Amino acid sequence: MAARPRLTGVLLVAFVLVPLLEIFVLVQVGQVIGAWWTIFLLVLDSAIGAWLVRREGARAWRALRSTLAAGRLPAGEIADGALVLIGGTLMLTPGFATDALGILLVLPFTRPLFRRTLTSAVARRLVVVPPGGQGPFGPRNARRPGPDVVRGDVVDRGTDRAADEDVDGGSDGRAGA
Repeated sequence: MAARPRLTGVLLVAFVLVPLLEIFVLVQVGQVIGAWWTIFLLVLDSAIGAWLVRREGARAWRALRSTLAAGRLPAGEIADGALVLIGGTLMLTPGFATDALGILLVLPFTRPLFRRTLTSAVARRLVVVPPGGQGPFGPRNARRPGPDVVRGDVVDRGTDRAADEDVDGGSDGRAGA
């Protein structure tokens, strides 16, 4: 039940405090440089942000593809892609504060700081199942089709050798099969 107060706090910040901060910053900038220059800066900021997200998104995509082609686990590349996506979304919202955070998430020299934070947050929430061990869904070799499976249906049994055998011992009633 501890997750509900944390979620409420996040929603409060996201939907109440951030818009109030954005309005405050917009009013302050508008009073200093004028309304039209403020609008011009917002449009310019969005255009630069779109260009930056497109460039860094393409770079993250290329890095992901090359890592997969090399046969390595693309954990950092996936995190980079997620950060570019989140940063781009923040830059789409009107306002200078969310644009500043979005730019920090997208820039290649500030992204590693946020990547470590994202990686540690995701790692805290992962459930690790030891190989061949008891996981959150029961024993590893318990993936047998239930009584609702009709002969001839395709059943995903995973990659276990024991699960690759037919349920009834290998005889399916067809000759030569």
